[in-house]
Amino acid sequence: MSVKFDTLPNGFRVVTEPMAGLESASIGIWVTAGGRHETEAQNGIAHFLEHMAFKGTRRRSALQIAEAIEDVGGYINAYTSREVTAYYARVLKDDVALAFDVISDIVLNPVFDPNEIEIERGVILQEIGQALDTPDDVVFDWLQEVAFPDQPMGRTILGPAERVQGFSRDDLAAFVASHYGPERLILSAAGAVDHDQIMRLAEETFGHLKRGGDTVLQPAGFASGARTEIRGLEQVHFTLGLESPGYRDDAIFTAQIYGNALGGGMSSRLFQEVREKRGLCYSIFAQTGAYSDTGMTTIYAGTSGEQIGELAEITLSELKRAAEDMSEAEVARARAQMKAGLLMGLESPSNRAERLARLVAIWDRVPPLEETVAKIDAVGVSDVRDFAANLISPGAAALAIYGPAQNAPSLEDIRARLVA
Repeated sequence: MSVKFDTLPNGFRVVTEPMAGLESASIGIWVTAGGRHETEAQNGIAHFLEHMAFKGTRRRSALQIAEAIEDVGGYINAYTSREVTAYYARVLKDDVALAFDVISDIVLNPVFDPNEIEIERGVILQEIGQALDTPDDVVFDWLQEVAFPDQPMGRTILGPAERVQGFSRDDLAAFVASHYGPERLILSAAGAVDHDQIMRLAEETFGHLKRGGDTVLQPAGFASGARTEIRGLEQVHFTLGLESPGYRDDAIFTAQIYGNALGGGMSSRLFQEVREKRGLCYSIFAQTGAYSDTGMTTIYAGTSGEQIGELAEITLSELKRAAEDMSEAEVARARAQMKAGLLMGLESPSNRAERLARLVAIWDRVPPLEETVAKIDAVGVSDVRDFAANLISPGAAALAIYGPAQNAPSLEDIRARLVA
């Protein structure tokens, strides 16, 4: 198996990785534009555009798009994140060219039919309503907002309903014109694929496109902020965020290993202390997310209103203790979890295509797997302890709490406890 990576003269990038013995392939186009690339007035339009891609092109109706892939037993989908929008399909090896044709068609030739816009507007408003009815969705949006206030990084992917209600066909077309230039597109494929075939298809379909203009992102600025909403729910949903490295920083490997050791599994500190020993919650975890220029280590737990104070106190104690006595066994286990997750994921062509696109978007190359594993293995106990200490030493934190939270700590309480 070998990765091949080429760039067309107009900046369109193609990356593939054949996987021996597979009868299927995953192929898609990743656009390096997402929620973060919107203006405030556009908030939610990248996600709206993702929906509209499946609602008809100059060559296919919405039904024909679905039938083209499903008639051959395939699967097609898309997603929007803060920095990327992706359109991808999984098909058998004989249908790779078909999948490429459908994906390229929906990216290049959407018609934005006014009737379909209105139908999909209603679908997205229902999606927003569903998210607002899901406390552990809402609280993460609030955490992002208070961690990155008054900036694109802090806005929701779905956007507020009042913005979605106002988007027009011209708004959608303008976002495509600004952000879907060939230098922002990455064609990634893995599994039963042939690089030369895909390059020919890419050149024929995308080679004529002209480069777009440069996009200047507003740098992300992490801030200490809080939002607590008292609501008569069964549980308090508690989230705490601490600034972490971006994914171009090698310290991201230390940050992710720390997150695994702190709350990444059943053997982690938070799971053992909060759930197993004290029975204060059903769900508790820590995770480290990253963007191009920043990141956030997030802790989430759901507990009763009576127990939120105790849960928060134990969580803060574990944050402080990690800087003092994180053990070699814990770090070794977290390294093993990270490597296993990476390597097991590579058994799926969909995961592999996703990884290739992500690495090209970050580095404009695909670092060898051995390079990544070596960076994981290089993280030692002292690195994790130092990271844990530096994570809490500024006292900067973001806090979002939702539910019967009358007994929940304030942000000032948490910050004082972190630096005490």
